[in-house]
Amino acid sequence: MKTSMILILGSLLATAAFAQEKTPDKRLEHAANSLDAIQTSDKPIPPALLRKAQCVIIIPGLLKGAFLFGGKYGRGFASCRLPSGWSAPAAMVIEGGSFGSQLGGSATDVIMLVMNRAGMDHLLKDKFTLGADLAVVQGNGYDASANADVFMRAPMISWSRSKGLFVGLSLEGASLRPDKGENRKLYGRDIDNHEILAKKIVAPRGARPFVAALNKFAPRVVKVRVKAK
Repeated sequence: MKTSMILILGSLLATAAFAQEKTPDKRLEHAANSLDAIQTSDKPIPPALLRKAQCVIIIPGLLKGAFLFGGKYGRGFASCRLPSGWSAPAAMVIEGGSFGSQLGGSATDVIMLVMNRAGMDHLLKDKFTLGADLAVVQGNGYDASANADVFMRAPMISWSRSKGLFVGLSLEGASLRPDKGENRKLYGRDIDNHEILAKKIVAPRGARPFVAALNKFAPRVVKVRVKAK
């Protein structure tokens, strides 16, 4: 039993180490592929919610390990709507823990929609905790007829997908913060998430697939004004 625990722990640590070796460009590509996989599946995020979202956060391959004490760790990117379209990506880290006795681990793609200004203001801060500073509703199992009002009013909604299966991963207690080191690699200088998400910063070449995926599945809503006769 002791040997098995050591092997499982070693496997989780090796997986985490491998995940950190990815370059920002590879992680951005993985994030774009995650959104494409979910939106081309038989259970996509409802387009109405994507159109309403003010910001989108994609964490490709969130690691969730449970070795006596469960834990979550992932790196990804956020983008917010600007008048010209989606902003350049801002690097994010999600981390948190939960008590549990289950042994094992999994990697899950997570997509979070920030639905209103209150949620966006939290995203522009240095760090905030899901469930405490900002309520988050699980989007898995979304029922448009029964839950439309709940989801439309939620400041943040999360979807999770693991190896082709949709899973209801709880993010309560997890914290989100800027990934300053990743931003430095992407933009070649120290830059904070507020500047990236709230201003028109040119997206790096490696971010183009990520921004293109957002523009494809969550295009900017153009309001057509009808002139009075």
